[in-house]
Amino acid sequence: MTRNPHLVALGKQIRTLRKAKGFSQETFANEMEFGRSYFGGFERGDRNVSAINLIRIAKALDVEVGDLFPKIKSLSDTEE
Repeated sequence: MTRNPHLVALGKQIRTLRKAKGFSQETFANEMEFGRSYFGGFERGDRNVSAINLIRIAKALDVEVGDLFPKIKSLSDTEE
């Protein structure tokens, strides 16, 4: 399975913010009532995160939803 590079970049950004707030993946997933492997799929770019889950993640991290996304200039124009 080929991962979409945009989802991978989104997952990396979520991981960076989660770690900056001092959460382990397991602790954060449990707090969000996600399975750890399910949440790990977001961070690896294996899953396309729904809007409602992005809102939940942003609220839990106390950031704006837009902060979850990588800078647009860092995304490749070749893969969609």
